[in-house]
Amino acid sequence: MTRTGLILAVALCALGPAWSYAQTRPGSSDLQSPAGQDAAASSPAEEITVIGSTPLLGSGVDRDKVPANTVVLRSSDLERTGTASLTRGLNENAGSVDLDQAVGNEFQPNLLFRGFEASPLAGDAQGLAVYVNGSRFNASFADTTNWDLIPDIAIREIDVEGSNPAFGLNSLGGGVAVKMKDGFSSPGGRVEASGGSFGRVQLTGEYGAQAGDFAAYVAATGANSDGWRENSPSQVRQLYADLGWRHGDDEVHWGLIYANTNLVGNGTTPVELLDVDRAAVFTYPDETRNRYVRTTLNGNFALTDTLSVQANAYYSYLDQRTYNGDAGDEAVCLDPSTVCEGDGETVLTDRFGHPIRNVIHGSPYVTQYGFAEFAAGGPYSVLNVTSTLTDSYGASAQLTSTRDVLGHHNHLVAGAGYDGGTSDFSAETYLGGLTTGRDYVPYPDIEIVQADLSIAPVSVHTTNDYAGVFAVDTFDITDTLFATGSFRWNHAQVDLTDRLGTSLNGNHAFQRLNPGGGLSYKITPSLTAYAGYSESDRAPTPSELSCASPQAPCSLTNFFVGDPDLKQVVSHSVEAGVNAHYSVGGGRLVGHAGYFRTQNDDDIQFVTSLTVGRAYFRNVGQTLRQGAEGSLSYKTRRVLAYASYTYTAATFRTPLVLSNPDNPGADANGNYVVKPGDTLPGVPMHAVKFGSQVDVTRAWSAGITGIAASGQYLFGDEGNQSQKTSGYVVFNFNTQYQLTAHLQVFGTIENMFGARYETYGTFGPTAAVPIVQVPNASNPRSLTPGAPVAGFCGVRYTF
Repeated sequence: MTRTGLILAVALCALGPAWSYAQTRPGSSDLQSPAGQDAAASSPAEEITVIGSTPLLGSGVDRDKVPANTVVLRSSDLERTGTASLTRGLNENAGSVDLDQAVGNEFQPNLLFRGFEASPLAGDAQGLAVYVNGSRFNASFADTTNWDLIPDIAIREIDVEGSNPAFGLNSLGGGVAVKMKDGFSSPGGRVEASGGSFGRVQLTGEYGAQAGDFAAYVAATGANSDGWRENSPSQVRQLYADLGWRHGDDEVHWGLIYANTNLVGNGTTPVELLDVDRAAVFTYPDETRNRYVRTTLNGNFALTDTLSVQANAYYSYLDQRTYNGDAGDEAVCLDPSTVCEGDGETVLTDRFGHPIRNVIHGSPYVTQYGFAEFAAGGPYSVLNVTSTLTDSYGASAQLTSTRDVLGHHNHLVAGAGYDGGTSDFSAETYLGGLTTGRDYVPYPDIEIVQADLSIAPVSVHTTNDYAGVFAVDTFDITDTLFATGSFRWNHAQVDLTDRLGTSLNGNHAFQRLNPGGGLSYKITPSLTAYAGYSESDRAPTPSELSCASPQAPCSLTNFFVGDPDLKQVVSHSVEAGVNAHYSVGGGRLVGHAGYFRTQNDDDIQFVTSLTVGRAYFRNVGQTLRQGAEGSLSYKTRRVLAYASYTYTAATFRTPLVLSNPDNPGADANGNYVVKPGDTLPGVPMHAVKFGSQVDVTRAWSAGITGIAASGQYLFGDEGNQSQKTSGYVVFNFNTQYQLTAHLQVFGTIENMFGARYETYGTFGPTAAVPIVQVPNASNPRSLTPGAPVAGFCGVRYTF
């Protein structure tokens, strides 16, 4: 379908009913768009927003008293421009949040806040603590965040806050707290069906009900997508349930999350191939299968009028399998009867230590799959297969006191928490052929096992025990000046047991006391200034500790074959800013301007090895992320308009020598120098977001959003010697029409002007893989393209 046809189709989807209904029911006063309802609820005035000073549910402090920038999004913000989406909602509405598509799958984005990541990829430097209903959501094995496991339709609120010691391990750059719906807060039901471009079909439903002191809520999502790139289908199944009891100020909730997802994200594509076909992929398959169950128990009890206790406990099980077909440097040996590493001399061996033989021309295998070039000795590829089985569990409790101190209001929270986990990780590498479409095919059941462990199977059992004691106190010095002090003591114990030998055995302990504090001052009732300082730490994860040797690097799908010590990362954060809100012309004008600076000591990065397709974790000294952010929004009953700008300078502060044989700026040995001041890859320096939503009539609303970002350096180019990705601007359109009080239709056009852009880049072995569309391709720059213009329509029925 052409772009014009797509726009007309979406417009007719939502505007066609709008025209017919407007003709028959002009000026109907009982109909109002969600945007109008949200504005009506929040536009009048001095609404006080409460945000948690710790991750646990049930105790919050006035947002204006927090000495840090905070972002609060509610369910209406997540579905204003289409189906509910946590990551899209943050990307559109939170100025300092960016998304990149490292794997090229819409369900697996990397989320960055001020240059710190919460990512589903174990090779990324994780720097954000993520909580769901007050309990830790970062996966035990690698601190990763699997966004595909959270049912978006069931989210009630998302809070994003700068670095806060009370959020515990991994809150180097800040914390993300996701609060789910329940039957008390979300009564009634809704069913939603949508679909559109790239074979995308989605069905969601939710229902909440209350009976006396009891309430129940359930939500489910099913989504299928062919993906817009070649060989990139995905399937998502999610379920959320909550049973609650509330009596007076006491409340208890039991929650359940179940998710079953199959996601194919084929990563970056060489730039020469992208010039020919934006939907092309380099090598495949690249598939992640997640099976997940999580159960939580939360309680909030009032002991007196000024003293309460909050507590939670959780258990989760994650079965994650990955299948990654990658190009390698394998080739026929000087003795053509065997297969070697790229040097042509080091023979590949199988699990029994036998040399791997070259395929004999005319064999049944060749006849079956039909590639003469493979039969003649290549090209070869490898399939990296991993299995991670993780049990996670934990409990936290805190006391909250709002009793006055010395005649001044005081809000004190003190508590302790424990998070534990056990993981069984296994991985193997198999040799295969590479079709003319760059697809891996088996070289029957031949696993590569090298004696020097450069390629070897892994089976490791890990345990991690994280304990913490914390306190946060907010004291009203005057009616306009507020002081906050906080601390958290963290202890982390990580143990590894090698099930195939002894090389992975190790016991690691880390501990640290992290302080924080700041002031918030109400200059006027509508203008608040704040300044704060905090420290946080992140212990090396089991996956990092298992892959920290340059002599035994991991594949990019996280093989773990060495066990040197790593130091924990410690962050030192300073931020200051002003928040303002005014009633103007019947609406609410809200503004923010701020400065942030976080220095990491002993930062951990996943750096490239001289072995093709492999890398390892190492401490890289100091890194710095600093910048400024500003936002402005205006909201009335019928209009919402907003804009934000963020400047982020993310730099190395310690000189380094790193390796990447595919980097054209590397020397003859594959090494290159990183100087203090060089920019960290993957972080855009400039980001602008803007949008508007208008109630055209009482029943029809429409809006446009836009995201612009500057280019970024490629991963593997920490020395900033190669070209950045290009900057981009992407516009999206949305419209909704309320057919009746219960029935709504909606449509969206994403990337409505068809911008060609990329959000992630690295280097790859382009020349080592024959590309039919681009013979003799040699440029190692490899990028993940953004999706082209796409249209979606849907219908919502509420009851």
